[in-house]
Amino acid sequence: MLRNITLSADEQLIARAREKAVAAQSTLNVEFRKWLSGYATAKDDAAIDRFRSVMKELAQADPGRSFSRDEMNER
Repeated sequence: MLRNITLSADEQLIARAREKAVAAQSTLNVEFRKWLSGYATAKDDAAIDRFRSVMKELAQADPGRSFSRDEMNER
């Protein structure tokens, strides 16, 4: 189900965006939906990089022994 939303933007910006969409044989509405979908699903690259960095550092960790199931589940 599609919902309508109202946005405010500079008239000249909207006009340029419409021209660009027409040149791409599209509409401003379609292009905005594409942008919104990407924006909503984009992953935070910085967070991913931090996660990978931490995991790389933790790969070097060695507790020196194996833990039992009970030890791993202790709180």
